[in-house]
Amino acid sequence: MGGAVVDNGPPGVKAPDGGWGWAILAGCFVITGFSYAFPKAVSVFFKELIRDFDVRYSDTAWISSILLAMLYGTGPLCSVLVNRFGCRPVMMVGGLFASLGMILASFATNIVSIYLCTGVITGLGLALNFQPSLIMLNRYFSQKRPLANGLAAAGSPVALCCLSPLGQTLQYHFGWRGGFLILGGLLLNCCACGALMRPLLPSRKPQELEETTPMAAEEKKPQPMKKLLDFSVVKDRGFIIYTIAASTMVLGLFVPPVFVVSYAKDLHYEDTKSALLLTILGVVDMFARPASGLIAGMKCIRPKSVYLFSFAMIFNGQLTMPGLVVFCIFFGMSYGMVGALQFEVLMAIVGTEKFSSAIGLVLLMEAVAVLVGPPGAGRLLDATDNYMYVFLLAGCEVTLSALVLALGNFLCISRKQEDPEAKMEMAMTASEKEGLNRMVEVEGDGEDKEEPKGGENGKVTGVIAGEEVMTVKEMGEEAGENTETSL
Repeated sequence: MGGAVVDNGPPGVKAPDGGWGWAILAGCFVITGFSYAFPKAVSVFFKELIRDFDVRYSDTAWISSILLAMLYGTGPLCSVLVNRFGCRPVMMVGGLFASLGMILASFATNIVSIYLCTGVITGLGLALNFQPSLIMLNRYFSQKRPLANGLAAAGSPVALCCLSPLGQTLQYHFGWRGGFLILGGLLLNCCACGALMRPLLPSRKPQELEETTPMAAEEKKPQPMKKLLDFSVVKDRGFIIYTIAASTMVLGLFVPPVFVVSYAKDLHYEDTKSALLLTILGVVDMFARPASGLIAGMKCIRPKSVYLFSFAMIFNGQLTMPGLVVFCIFFGMSYGMVGALQFEVLMAIVGTEKFSSAIGLVLLMEAVAVLVGPPGAGRLLDATDNYMYVFLLAGCEVTLSALVLALGNFLCISRKQEDPEAKMEMAMTASEKEGLNRMVEVEGDGEDKEEPKGGENGKVTGVIAGEEVMTVKEMGEEAGENTETSL
């Protein structure tokens, strides 16, 4: 299977759901915070950049847009680098790039230099940190994965609550140039987070037991080199539907946080009070993400998490603006639900083995929408001089994405077989095990292949992969238990 998940680790290593995984979660928390909060936090500098460089709203919106486009658009590149070099070195180099971009931007003399330094260089550095951290989180957590995703996603609002007022304070005391320089120094923390990403290795005891089994000699044979990017995931209908919906969603999802501060300033609110709106949004978002992870992890909810994700998007898209504070509270709630569930749903759709390649391809498709979204909203603002049209357009785009995902899942995904590995891990009765062994023995008489051996907990360890798929599928059809009706 192409698209190695993490650092070419040994196959079959079970996610510990704890242990060093909590350190991985802490690093992912910080990285997610920097990756998503930075494009919003730099918006507090837009008024000053407009004044210094004599540009328009749509021109400054390109800064956040390019940052997000690099974060998303370099997804396939990140997948290739992770599968080739591993998560830890890629993330540490990314931390250096992120810091370098902000430091160079502090010396910029025109808006194009800001685009190149803050948008391209810092955006690339954050991308080289964000995607590998998610891959490592997916590797270290399985049963607790929805909660882990929710907690890691909470890094975004926490960082937003800190970076937005910090940016305003830095701008007041040091100007936007001094603020960019100090923020560049803060981004060096990404290197420390990258150092935490220790590859997942099997414990020594299970390794010693494997050496005594007849299959040990075969397992020691050289394995074929894994693909750096697995394109077979595009054959999955669920993946295609998710990609279309997610690309439509990001057209409008990032617009309100980027423009809400400028809108408040345009209404003649003080700068500190305007920046406080992002803090309110972040505080609500902070609690919504772990709560959404807990809900998504419930046994009755997890198989239908795609519909919970669709509800979160509809909730986000239907918000109106009775008042900026009220808007930020409810937007933060829905935004947190979307942030906590989006990658959990993708992991559930494609599985662990293909996640590394799938997330790269999804982020690439979303990059186009991210690049168009905020600048398009800025042009609409320049043409109408009315922020209400900007927020209404963003809401319609997010609502449309929810309908695409929910209806696509309901109408197009009628039956989807589980992964063979997941089926083998399901508990089997003694009679089922005997029937499985008999079927494999009959097929093996004329094919000079090893007979299956009963493994621990009813698992079959001596059957080759092709036979496992066929026989388990046959039993699943007879029992009527191993099919899914949703993603």
